[in-house]
Amino acid sequence: MELDDTQRIVLAAQYRKFIDGCHVLHYHGVLDAYGHLSFRHPFDPQVFVMSKFIAPGTISSPDDLIEYHVSNAEPLDPSSVKGYSERHIHSELYKRHAHVQAVIHSHAESVIPYTISNVPLRPCYHMAGFLGLGEGGCPAVYDAADYFKEDDIPDMLVRNSHLGEALATCFDRGSVVTLMRGHGLTVIGGGIEEVVSRAMYTMKNASIQTAALTMQTAFAAQSGQGKQAGLKFLNDNESEASADMLKWSAQRPWKLWVREVEACGLYLNSA
Repeated sequence: MELDDTQRIVLAAQYRKFIDGCHVLHYHGVLDAYGHLSFRHPFDPQVFVMSKFIAPGTISSPDDLIEYHVSNAEPLDPSSVKGYSERHIHSELYKRHAHVQAVIHSHAESVIPYTISNVPLRPCYHMAGFLGLGEGGCPAVYDAADYFKEDDIPDMLVRNSHLGEALATCFDRGSVVTLMRGHGLTVIGGGIEEVVSRAMYTMKNASIQTAALTMQTAFAAQSGQGKQAGLKFLNDNESEASADMLKWSAQRPWKLWVREVEACGLYLNSA
């Protein structure tokens, strides 16, 4: 589509924000060489934008970005360079959920134990109240093995639309985070700042919960208590209120995180 001058300025700012977001996620360990961020095109809801097949920390200019059709995850430009194999995670979420404006897929290691252990990841503190949104008060765990077809490669990757669609259904009841067995997590948001905040604090919450469970077990063993007391997580009302708080305050950490990546000397952003 043809953009006017004002729209081109807005899109350029979105490109810069996207690249900053990729750098922030790498700097804080949400992404490493793998994982990805995307955003819905601000002027065409049937298009989304991701980087080409490079590590998030090395994205540096609009030349590194590819526009994709939401309908089939194919690039608008058939001659585009190679993209991520798991872009169907993003396309199916944008297709199924019109309110979603940004998506992150991460392999954050602190979260992985909660994808394989049957221990629910619950909101431990006010910065991660969004984990309690949706049915059940905790993120669902998507298991790709439940949806593999005979010709699918069983490497846990979401390589096609039927695996992506199954993942997207996990967000149908208001959840904003879904865990993925033996793989990682996917996070949605109403914009880049919000989805980055949610991914960051999901990772931190997982570390907090693991520490609390470890401490609780050690204390029970040392004190001779036969039965451990349960951890006191945020309740539904606290989760909802805390999730709202993070929405209206998202610019505060965002500006700090961008300053960090600008100052560290590793990252380039020419957008």
